[in-house]
Amino acid sequence: MQKRPTINDVARLSGVSKRTVSRVINGASNVGKATREKIDQVISDLNFSPDKQARGLAANRSYLLGLIYDNPDAMFIDQVQRGVLKICSAKGYELVVHPCTYRNSDFIDDCSNFVKRSNIDGVIILSPVSESKELASSLREQNIKYVRMASVDLDDHANMVVSDDRAALSDLARYLVSLGHSNMAVISGPKQFCSSIERLEGFCQTLNLLGVEIPEERIIEGENSYESGISCARRLLIQSPRPQVIFANTDEMAAGVLKVAHEMGISVPEQLSIAGFDDNLLASRVIPSLTTIQRPVSDMAQLAAKKIIATIEGAQLDIEDEYLVKPHLIIRESTRRV
Repeated sequence: MQKRPTINDVARLSGVSKRTVSRVINGASNVGKATREKIDQVISDLNFSPDKQARGLAANRSYLLGLIYDNPDAMFIDQVQRGVLKICSAKGYELVVHPCTYRNSDFIDDCSNFVKRSNIDGVIILSPVSESKELASSLREQNIKYVRMASVDLDDHANMVVSDDRAALSDLARYLVSLGHSNMAVISGPKQFCSSIERLEGFCQTLNLLGVEIPEERIIEGENSYESGISCARRLLIQSPRPQVIFANTDEMAAGVLKVAHEMGISVPEQLSIAGFDDNLLASRVIPSLTTIQRPVSDMAQLAAKKIIATIEGAQLDIEDEYLVKPHLIIRESTRRV
């Protein structure tokens, strides 16, 4: 059986000390370019993989990142994990995920226990959990590095990746008015979430500027789930006159609206235009395909991972001020001109 190469083998063949090899493996900046390239080549030739436990002990780190979330959209979580893992793989980190229940009274303790139990170096927090000031404060007290992904600017930019949902919904409002629509309704997300408020206000305020007002009875609060999209759509589509457009806070809820329209014999988009938010896989696969807002979730997750790892390693953070991303409108078959 062939012996597994060690860091000593890499050092010997590279003609450098083991400490220098360790610096290259750990991404330290105080190694010359030529030396780094030589060591990288030897590592590649030997197919050397550093022992993670030994690496962690040497650097006084676990090389583990945490991901905390409470989100019913499995496709969104999958996109986030793929984005984070792409960076983790390149930097030699592993990812530990922790679903929590944001509305539970003990969720702060639950997340704190996860951090302690997992011995993570840092954590990425997804909305709506990321909107908790109390959780951020708890992590700071424990000296745990974190990055929050959210729809509003809640923290130092080094700790944030923000999706500009308000601006994206303004674009959707202008698009729908350009199609000649004025009779509109909204299925919002839970109104205690900042993301729901940003989307609703971005949409309605732009409509008001364009001379379109949505009556109070045509704004119904949903739960961001397919089932709540169904129940809210049934309440909206029995109103008289019936809305010409329904914007739903998530694609899951928009799919629920599509189902109810089909059951009631309402043709989409001929009699009813529907728009959602997220552009998950579902949006392009339902019939008709959904007009929606595409959030660059994987890119956001990669940016969050880069920021948290740079903070953990004390590296020069070139992307510290890079924190705001704007989702964009995807026009498909579920909307049409009046």
